Amino acid sequence: MTEVIALETKTEMSIQNTKKILEKYPKDKRYTLAILQDIQRNYDYIPKEAIWEVSNYIESPLSEVYTIATFYKALSLKPKGKYVIKVCNGTACHIRGSDKVLDAIKSSLNIQPGETSEDGLFSIEIVNCVGACALAPVMVINDKYYGNMTKDKVHQVLDEIRRSQNE
Repeated sequence: MTEVIALETKTEMSIQNTKKILEKYPKDKRYTLAILQDIQRNYDYIPKEAIWEVSNYIESPLSEVYTIATFYKALSLKPKGKYVIKVCNGTACHIRGSDKVLDAIKSSLNIQPGETSEDGLFSIEIVNCVGACALAPVMVINDKYYGNMTKDKVHQVLDEIRRSQNE
């Protein structure tokens, strides 16, 4: 029962926060992307309740707001982990073994790209290029670049992050 109450309270808070964001914008469809970006910044993802609120606010069909929210890779309808791991799959990284780096991450965390670990700590994303070809293969964790990655280096970095969480 307490979980239901906590969920209802969280939903109410999410609606109130979303309404505060909406008040910053005119009730016009052309602001949909900007509104969704602000919601994403606020929650680190876009809660489904927020999509409903945006739809009602700008008087746009729910399907149109949903289409925008799912079209842009920068927007997410699922909560992401505290540490978002982006694995570069650009040409240089791919040639130098980004697939082995990705396999090491997936096996270590037991999740696939687009998923978040059960503890909410990690998410994995595959990206086209991070602009650090000389360091290939590269992974980026919350804007920190890790170059010349190997399976062993992946495990070292992830273990270091896990240890820092236990301190």
